[in-house]
Amino acid sequence: MPAAPALSTASAQHAPPESLTPHSEDRRLAGLVTLAGSGLSNQTGAAIGSLAFPVLGPLGVVAVRQYVAAVVLLAVARPSPRSFTRHQWWPVLLLALVFGTMNLSLYTAIDRVGLGLAVTLEFLGPLAIALSAARRRVDACCALVAAAGVVTLMRPQPSADYPGMGLGLLAAACWAAYILLNRTVGRRVPGAEGSAAAAAVSALMFLPVGVVLVLRNPPTPAALAYAVVAGVLASAVPYLADMFTLRRVPAPAFGLFMSVNPVLAGLIGWIVLGQHLGPAEWAAVGAVVGANALSILTSRR
Repeated sequence: MPAAPALSTASAQHAPPESLTPHSEDRRLAGLVTLAGSGLSNQTGAAIGSLAFPVLGPLGVVAVRQYVAAVVLLAVARPSPRSFTRHQWWPVLLLALVFGTMNLSLYTAIDRVGLGLAVTLEFLGPLAIALSAARRRVDACCALVAAAGVVTLMRPQPSADYPGMGLGLLAAACWAAYILLNRTVGRRVPGAEGSAAAAAVSALMFLPVGVVLVLRNPPTPAALAYAVVAGVLASAVPYLADMFTLRRVPAPAFGLFMSVNPVLAGLIGWIVLGQHLGPAEWAAVGAVVGANALSILTSRR
């Protein structure tokens, strides 16, 4: 899911309201279209990246994706790391570690349990952050609905891949930590400089992986192209799209569109990769998405 720093469902609920202008409706429509395209690009990128798994493996694909994310964020934010203090550096370094772990665990989970289930499990991270900040009965019900969806996804069956599901939950925990660390970095480092620096550090952490892969098993042009396309579609496009939409789309609408990502992942996994979800799995995906949507729709502005 999120590879480039982008506002999550939980973060979006605290975004400032959109100012009213004569062209606000047109801007809002443009933002919603862009947001829908961003989600489609994100999940399509993950699916295309998985096509390179037989050659590069999840580790190699994530390494290339980290490189692409670093290039994009450094070009957009242009950080000045030499001016960072120790107080600023430690959350940036933690964010870099979480950033890499989140993507690696997600892509390994995709390789084992499929795109739809992996993204649904990962989405529990921002959903948990959003629900933990609420104190309403409806949010407690939403948490129970989401938990029922997880139990359905992880129910015992002969083909269950519990290590893969565990990696999906690890990605969820990393996404939750990613949200909290991004808030800390945002308070201590101006603009997107902290996120860009974290992406650069994460790319440096994966640099030895790229060197080893090239020396031991040189990637085919097709596999490398798949990985680069995944980096562009799942990192560069969502990040730039979020920068555009957060100025035009109200926070509740942003959260609702973010919650559709597990559904998009299931559909794209089926169309592009031939990964089929059964009725129980689709019901579980619907429970997680519905819990988030209900929490947002009933929340106070």
